[in-house]
Amino acid sequence: MLKKTLQELKYPVLQLYINGEWLEAQTRKVESVINPLTEEKIGSLPHATQADLEAAVVSAQAAFESWSVMSALERGAILRRAADLIRERADTIAGIMTLEQGKTRKEARLEVLASAETFDWYAEEGRRTYGRVVPGRTPQQRITVMHQPVGVCVAFTPWNFPAITPARKMAGALAAGCTLVIKLAEETPATGLELVRALHDAGLPAGAINAVFGVPAEVSSYLLSHHDVAKFSFTGSTVVGKLLAQQAAKDLKRATMELGGHAPAIVCEDADIDQAVAMLAAGKFRNAGQVCIAPTRFYIHRDVYDEFTEKFVQRVRGLRLGDGLDEAVDV
Repeated sequence: MLKKTLQELKYPVLQLYINGEWLEAQTRKVESVINPLTEEKIGSLPHATQADLEAAVVSAQAAFESWSVMSALERGAILRRAADLIRERADTIAGIMTLEQGKTRKEARLEVLASAETFDWYAEEGRRTYGRVVPGRTPQQRITVMHQPVGVCVAFTPWNFPAITPARKMAGALAAGCTLVIKLAEETPATGLELVRALHDAGLPAGAINAVFGVPAEVSSYLLSHHDVAKFSFTGSTVVGKLLAQQAAKDLKRATMELGGHAPAIVCEDADIDQAVAMLAAGKFRNAGQVCIAPTRFYIHRDVYDEFTEKFVQRVRGLRLGDGLDEAVDV
């Protein structure tokens, strides 16, 4: 069954993307990508060497010179073309995501489409990066505030949402006029690479985005210590976020981080229990519960505790577990 699925979906050959070129494993170290349902190997992922990481930053710095002065309208046009390509390829990308991440194909497709919308949104917001004029101390003074791209950014993304999280980091940086080196999750590499492919096919200049993989601690240490890197973005655990912040602080690099997640649910005595059950069951088991805002604790008022518990358990028992490629499966 898996071999047939792989053949139908054509799980792609995994590559690095540096300076507008796709680089295969060749003599590089590789690691296996595993289908979480069957625990079978579905791909071999090349790790970036130190020379690859250096080339990625150098190419991003070179591309920044022209990308940063391109008009927001021109940058946005490329992002919108990429969004259109992502929508055209949504079914294929969703299937790839299910193979390597395990979520249902229905959820995967919604995530891919949301990623396309993210590219569209940033394409428009890039045109609205307004400055302002501040009154000076005297009538002859006028203080002007202008927002400018900071330079080369690096980004680190997790495996649970392998399309939407990279999309936010890619689109935000590129729309602002920054260039990017992104380390996608090694567990789910192909999904993010398909977003990179859409940008490549949309005409993004070489070097404006670079995608690498490797041992996370080694890659982050090299990139965050590089003098040409101006900012980093990370989505992941608080523990790792603290370590990255410490590394970046040595050079006062800017940081944007989305860390950890605890989401207690509170059900009061006057709540609509049926609606609460529907919403909280969906929130708890969406993406197989692998969401930072999935409820971790339930605080239920004693007056509705029994009713809520009975209906919640009944709802959960009705969920269908299985292969995410099966349209009838819920988890």
